[in-house]
Amino acid sequence: MMGAMDLPVMPPVSPMLAKSVKTIPTGDLSYEPKWDGFRSIIFKDGDEIEIGSRNERPMTRYFPEMVAAFRELLPDRCVLDGELILIAASGDRLDFDQLQQRIHPAASRVTMLSETTPARFVAFDLLALSDVDYSSRPFAERRATLESILAEVPEPVHLTPATTDPAIAEQWFTEFEGAGLDGVVAKPRQLAYQQDKRVMFKIKHERTADCVVAGYRTHKSGPDAIGSLLLGLYDSDGRYGEPGSLLSVGVIGALSAVRRKELFTELQPWVTSFDDHPWDWAKQLEGNRTPRNAEGSRWSAGKDLSFTPLRPERVVEVRYEHMEGNRFRHTAQFNRWRPDRTPESCTYEQLDEPVNFDLGDILAG
Repeated sequence: MMGAMDLPVMPPVSPMLAKSVKTIPTGDLSYEPKWDGFRSIIFKDGDEIEIGSRNERPMTRYFPEMVAAFRELLPDRCVLDGELILIAASGDRLDFDQLQQRIHPAASRVTMLSETTPARFVAFDLLALSDVDYSSRPFAERRATLESILAEVPEPVHLTPATTDPAIAEQWFTEFEGAGLDGVVAKPRQLAYQQDKRVMFKIKHERTADCVVAGYRTHKSGPDAIGSLLLGLYDSDGRYGEPGSLLSVGVIGALSAVRRKELFTELQPWVTSFDDHPWDWAKQLEGNRTPRNAEGSRWSAGKDLSFTPLRPERVVEVRYEHMEGNRFRHTAQFNRWRPDRTPESCTYEQLDEPVNFDLGDILAG
């Protein structure tokens, strides 16, 4: 199938990347919302469609509904950069968890999911159109051409909103998080498309929370090094389970080799058994979130996720970007120990509640 393609830009393409900055930059820039989905390069040559991913592996087989949409809605020969997204059943926000479920080895399940949880595509860059390679042209020209070819295109293909006004970008950064978006991306308007280079800027939400350390997993480097710390928050008002229960909210994982060994030694006095531990899942009420020991990890099926329980007495301040449901969307970052905080004070109430914002309004531009 790939051999039938003849485009000015051919797969595989490594997407152009962004480096993190703390504040929204100014200058000759174009700003866009940062979508939380699967980065995808779409290659279309007549009926031939290829969906390339961030790691250059094709994702074509997992999104048959999008292959059909691209055949019908996109120009006959083109290469677009964008994001595959999935909208939650509520219709008002993105659902990355459900999007991940779409990557499944069984064809029957892929077909079923394409009907029950169909994806959408948000386009934000143009690499080729007809016989013209646009990748060396400035982003401003690529964006203008993208706007012209997608002006009348209906769902499930969308054109991302864009602005050159940093004040509007600031507003998007604050408001759009309630719809599940990640932040804002800033692109130099004179920038050529540079594969696999961090030449754009991303501004992501970063907050802090005080969490209970309830266990650890050892690192692959050895049994005397910490691989990850398991974090919990108390559900004081019973929003996610039994009132007063300690729920698993995520992990701290990125630690230096030296720190992994230091932490192992430091935490030994708190090691306990599961008998009195809040995450003895055999005694948990069904529906409470434990660290997924029983059912395995959503990231790596079949991986051993057993952990060493710790008395839930130590409090750590972590940095996190945003929540998905009652868990951190990404791995949290270690900030500092908080000996001044009691574990019981580590509740969901401390977390920022993003402003609710309707995803439909964003996709409508």
